[in-house]
Amino acid sequence: MAPSSTTRSIDKLDYLPRAPPPPDDNSDAAGSFFDHVAEAIMERDRAHLQRVVLRWLSFVWAIVSCLCAGSITAFSLYGHLFQSRLHYTQLQVNSVSIGAELGLYLPVPVFGFLCDRLGPGLPSALAGLLFGLAYLLAAATYKSGPPPSAGGHGWPFGVMVLAFALVGMGTSCMYLCAVTTCAKNFGRGNAKGLALAVPIAAFGLSGMWQSQVGSRVLFERNADGTRGDVDVFRFFLFLGILLFVVGAIGFFALRIMDEAEMIDEAVDELERSGLLHQDHFFTQAAHHHGYGTMATHDLSDSTFDFLQSEADNLKAKAEEEKRKKTWLLNEETRRYIMDPTMWWLAGGFVLVTGPGEAFINNLGTIIDTLTPRHVSANTSPATHVSIVALTSTLARLLTGTLSDLLAPVAPTHQHRRGPDSVANSLSSLPPLASDRRFSVSRITFLLSSAFVLSLGQLLLASGWVQNHPSRFALVSALIGSGYGAVFSLTPIVVSVVWGVENFGTNWGILAMTPAAGATLWGAVYAAVYQAGVRGDGMCHGQTCYASTFWAMAGSVWAAIGLWIWAWRRWVARGVAV
Repeated sequence: MAPSSTTRSIDKLDYLPRAPPPPDDNSDAAGSFFDHVAEAIMERDRAHLQRVVLRWLSFVWAIVSCLCAGSITAFSLYGHLFQSRLHYTQLQVNSVSIGAELGLYLPVPVFGFLCDRLGPGLPSALAGLLFGLAYLLAAATYKSGPPPSAGGHGWPFGVMVLAFALVGMGTSCMYLCAVTTCAKNFGRGNAKGLALAVPIAAFGLSGMWQSQVGSRVLFERNADGTRGDVDVFRFFLFLGILLFVVGAIGFFALRIMDEAEMIDEAVDELERSGLLHQDHFFTQAAHHHGYGTMATHDLSDSTFDFLQSEADNLKAKAEEEKRKKTWLLNEETRRYIMDPTMWWLAGGFVLVTGPGEAFINNLGTIIDTLTPRHVSANTSPATHVSIVALTSTLARLLTGTLSDLLAPVAPTHQHRRGPDSVANSLSSLPPLASDRRFSVSRITFLLSSAFVLSLGQLLLASGWVQNHPSRFALVSALIGSGYGAVFSLTPIVVSVVWGVENFGTNWGILAMTPAAGATLWGAVYAAVYQAGVRGDGMCHGQTCYASTFWAMAGSVWAAIGLWIWAWRRWVARGVAV
């Protein structure tokens, strides 16, 4: 049928392009659009630069905090003066150091929990308060003289124990704030070992420089005008004021950057790994916030309704982020505690650190036993505190750096591999030729460090140093380097095997365990020493310490066995450590 007169075919030439808007309006709109894009890019770059600057400022202040926090490691500088000036027995001196050890280790999980939940700023301020109160109390107790139990009129012995328990608490709190900040800000990169080794090494240096200040600046004058022992009262005042200021500044300076992003990644990885079903958390969150019963709004009715709805959504999102973080950290804590390899790692840590702490706390009295009563050892506790601190620092930096360079590459979320995850299936496949490289496990470094520590104990126990005080420097160097490396590598292993999201709590739980070892070996050393005390109240000779250090070496070898057993389990699970 032919088309009617009212019907015409439509040709493509009949289509005309849409008329453009007026030139002026178009240029204004384009200019406005690109202005907004440029402003957004500049704002993003400024925010990124600000995060980078704050991350590095936090790192710098974490190092400063650790450089000051380890004041308890200078205990040997004045511990022997508690005997001579306050008339404490060796058992009482060790009780003071044990009080410090208990304060140092037992509350660590609480401080780690606070760092994970509240950030490191508030615990840093708490550490400053604890330090200030503790050293002021210790200074006043020392100034008061011998206690009534020793025939004097000074403050009771228990007050000094309380003061040093508070010193220990301040130490662990400030240390954890700094290390947690570094672990979370840098622990997901390729330099996680060095990022943790530097502040931990700084912690070891604190005892060295503070003991030098005490012995060379804050010292007493002898009757002939020569330099005498440290002025304990002024030294305690110096430490109290310094550490209070450092903790207060840390309240503002220590920050964790991009934590929300880290939490989101961790939750997503748990879902992909098969350890968490996708609807488990979000169903609870929806029920908690009442999303299922939320009434609908006609947003076109008014601008106010639209803005109110947006505000409600933002508030719900903020609450959801907080809930997500709490849930994840609780889940990480549960999985960490339920992992038997954590307890094997902790058991070894107890068996190594206890003997190390006992040696460091009793350097002064050990030196006095090396020569007969009428012969001077010609060496000072401050010198050996510095040797221990220096070798410990070098060992921490060296092992942290080498572990980054030589340890096998650890995937960021390897500790969340579930039985159904793709990553767990792929881990059983042989690596590609391009992925193969020479590597040394961090556990190899850890075992070697423990063995070095045991060598120092064996040299001392064998009597090689007796009547040769100059040889004691080698013992201090071996024990200091082994002890420092162990304290550097263990938190790195924790961050690699169990991640950094809950690092403060995880490391806090593990760091609590040496309290048992420090208490046990401190008491053993005091008992053996006291058994050899003669009329002058002092002990001299190899019998004062030999049996103690033979037993300490055996303790370290037992720790090596536990760590090898845990390592085998990690290898079987495909964890690169």
